[in-house]
Amino acid sequence: MMPTSPERNRMRFLLVLFSCTLISLACVVYPIYVIRPFRAQGANELATALLLARFRSVLTMLSALAALASLLGWYWPAQPRKLPRLFASLATAFVCLLAFVARVNVYELMFHPIGQPSFLRAQQAKIDPDDKVIAVSINGEAHAYPIRTMGYHHVVNDVVGSRAIVATY
Repeated sequence: MMPTSPERNRMRFLLVLFSCTLISLACVVYPIYVIRPFRAQGANELATALLLARFRSVLTMLSALAALASLLGWYWPAQPRKLPRLFASLATAFVCLLAFVARVNVYELMFHPIGQPSFLRAQQAKIDPDDKVIAVSINGEAHAYPIRTMGYHHVVNDVVGSRAIVATY
């Protein structure tokens, strides 16, 4: 037995909404999952994450527009009850929120640079003797940045020997 036209429109909406949600979630979450500190990344998964990060603004915007169009074009006219309309609207709003989140550079939030590092003498620093550091020496002045700290921040803006530098890991 074939579903009626309103029922078919509701099913279309749910299929489009589910697809748009999956696409938008993949565009936002997968690159963050792959490109995170202290995790080995394979070449293929890194390439996929970077490709998604490159096109996520467009993909999530198209998903949001498709979800909105299907909500207003198929679901809203086919669903007379208010509660299902509310849930459908909230689910569509979630897809639209993901389109906004895709435009935020989460890597700057995750890996914010250290703008003004503070230093201690090597004897006072609470690091293990086996810890690795990035060492920079310019004009007789030396600074060392522990890899453990750099693994979280990835970037340090500093001045060494009266020269502005950027140390990265």
